[in-house]
Order: sequence, then C-alpha cells, then structure tokens
Amino acid sequence: MITASAVQELRKITNAGMMACKKALTETEGDMDAAVKLLREKGIVKSAGRSDRETSEGLVSAHVSECGKSGLLAEVNCETDFVAKNEDFGAFVTDITKTIAESDAADAEAAAAVSYADGTVQDALGAKFTELGEVIKIKRVARYNLEGNGAIDSYIHMGGKVGVLLELGAEKEETASNEAFQQLSRDICLHIAALNPAGLSRDDIDASTIEEENEINRKQLEAEGKPAEIIEKILIGKINKYFSESCLIDQAFVKDDKVSVKQQLAAVGKEIGDTLTIRRFARFNIGA
Repeated sequence: MITASAVQELRKITNAGMMACKKALTETEGDMDAAVKLLREKGIVKSAGRSDRETSEGLVSAHVSECGKSGLLAEVNCETDFVAKNEDFGAFVTDITKTIAESDAADAEAAAAVSYADGTVQDALGAKFTELGEVIKIKRVARYNLEGNGAIDSYIHMGGKVGVLLELGAEKEETASNEAFQQLSRDICLHIAALNPAGLSRDDIDASTIEEENEINRKQLEAEGKPAEIIEKILIGKINKYFSESCLIDQAFVKDDKVSVKQQLAAVGKEIGDTLTIRRFARFNIGA
C-alpha cells in the first residue's frame, strides 16, 4: 500500500505532481529511489533534488469575485526573472489563482491540492517544471470573505512584483456600489502597495518592535548627551512619528500627504453618508 506520507516525500524530493508520484511509487512497489529514477526517466523530473533550488522570483496574482464579496491573493515563485516575465507563465499564474479563488483553500498547501484540469494545482506546477526547467511553487495565499457590508478589492503593482488584497468596510449595503467608495478602495490598495505599512493600526505593531525602536533612539540620544528626563519625553515623540510612518491608518495618504489615511476615510465617508473602515489587508512582495 502506498501511503500519503510516501507520496508527499517523493513530491518534496522531485516537485512532481501528486498523481505522478503516486503512480511512480505504485510501479516501483514503494521504492523511493527507484521512483525518483522512474520520474527522471519519464522526463517529469530533470534532476534529483531540483526542488531545493532557490525560487526567489515569480508573480503575485489576485482574483476577486464579480460581486466583490470574496478575493484571493497568491504568490507563485519560480527561479528566474526570465520565466517570471514569460507571457505563458503569467497566464498560467492568473488561471490557477482564479481556480484557487473559486475553491475554499486558504493556505499554500491547500491551494496545491485544489482540483485543476485533469489533476491538481500541484500536478500543474509539476508539469510547468518539466516544460520550463524551473521549480514552480505556491509560496503563500491570502483569502478574504467579506464580513458585513463593504467590498473586497485588489491591486497588482510593478508587473506582478507586488500585490495587495483589501477589505474595505461600510455600514450600509448600498455603499459598495458608490463610485466614491470604489475610488477610495482603489486608492488605498495603491497606497498599501507603494508605502508598505507594517500594520493597520498601532495595535498591530509588536511590543518587541516598539521596544527595539525605543532602545535605538535612546542610545542615540544618550550619545548626544541628552538628560534622562528629556530622553523619555523625546522618545514619546519619536515613537509617535514611527507609528505615523508605519501604521496604515496613520500614514500620510499617498494621493494627498496633507491628510492621513484615517482622515481620508472619514472625509469620503462623510461625502457618501456612511462610516468606512479598513478591516484588513495583505501585501505580498516577491522575494520578501
């Protein structure tokens, strides 16, 4: 009997598809080395251990449902920028992202197991490996299903090097169809792509990160000869500046740096007669 763990081990070694691995193990009566050799002989694997090669290039892709109530962001990695810029590879990534989005997969492992064509997404990745000669992997996915009123939106930046998924909330159901709301959603996605916030609000910044910032600033101020009581007051101002640069709602709005994102939310909300909130966001950057 061929166990699921044996299939997974062969997949890890070869990066071949699940069905191909299961068939190879069946034909070799569970002999792992023989199965690797068989896959190589069939051209499914070009060299043993190839799946360990670095996959630091690739594309970020997004798919949002027509109703705007669900969306998925995926990072698919390959080995070289040459493949990442290949039109066929781009179309492939777009297609598997749509397929994954239409399933209920919420992480990379589940995404690889989603049915696709005559097999799974992982089988398709293995086929691309054979076609392109590079390891292709799903690094991560983010899935949002709308919680309440509002909409899910996405934005792909720099030809797929950066991608954003956003849930913009509202109190009224009809707000999602308002043009000003939709423009704000697009603008916030662009803002996130460009300014790379560390979190939505101050609550999202780890205490260890805040302490590290304070420690760095404290040592700098001590080196300048500042008195201890003055240092503590200056630290408050410096950490508030850090929050204004790192937290999405406190950042200067990318299209008008005289207002913060929070203020822009309030202004558009007042314009359309609703209260708007950024519920969550994800930002993927290739290689990060």
